[in-house]
Amino acid sequence: MINALTRATRLSAWLALAALMSTAPALSQAPTQAQRDAIKSQCRNDYIAHCSSVPPGGEASLQCLQKNMASLAPGCASAVKAVEAPSAAPAAAKTDAAPAATAAKPAEAAAPKAAAAKPSSAQISAIRSACRADYPKVCAGVPTGGAPALQCLEKNKEKLSPACEKAVAAAGGGGAAPAAGAATTAAPAAAPAVIVLRPLRPREELFVLRSACGGDVRSICGGVQPGGGRIVQCLATNAGSLSPACRDVLAPFAAR
Repeated sequence: MINALTRATRLSAWLALAALMSTAPALSQAPTQAQRDAIKSQCRNDYIAHCSSVPPGGEASLQCLQKNMASLAPGCASAVKAVEAPSAAPAAAKTDAAPAATAAKPAEAAAPKAAAAKPSSAQISAIRSACRADYPKVCAGVPTGGAPALQCLEKNKEKLSPACEKAVAAAGGGGAAPAAGAATTAAPAAAPAVIVLRPLRPREELFVLRSACGGDVRSICGGVQPGGGRIVQCLATNAGSLSPACRDVLAPFAAR
């Protein structure tokens, strides 16, 4: 009887996820068919574990997965992130329209608009990488992507980690000084997507797992079976998504 109830609960949650995907076009940024198929395929167990109590359909269901990003399996997290990405484009289009609308105004009126130019794609990537853990803590109720998300991080900058605060400051500032900061924060986005590691000794693997990579192991490689160096290899394969501190830990073990 208990097993039957458990199966029924899981089936209901899975149907809720299917309903979310079928009604997703009602969202402000509708996922594509490929993105909906990817979430259905990759997030079945994650939805049951974290969002079974959320009413199916609409934006709330997708936001539930986004708020639990740090706990999702790597495949599910990638599928959900793919839905978030397009939201930056409309925000960019809106900010692009502002300078065009002020082109006919006096130069002194156009100057403040120039200072509020949209972040570059490198700055957006730097914020996503550095603020992955900060965003759910300080801006959980704000939809990701666009100006409101950046404004929320700026308003709560005293609560951010140093790396996140630096990335936000570079994207939100204006003038020559922030431009220099933007150049420095673009460096993490240019990091290699994959690090080829030399063979590691067991104690070296243990050092990596107990180092600054602990959070990355949980958020990126949480679904990897421990043993045989698989977790360390997962980190190396996803080097482009790692925190700067974790990349620094892996760097000495790279193959020469």
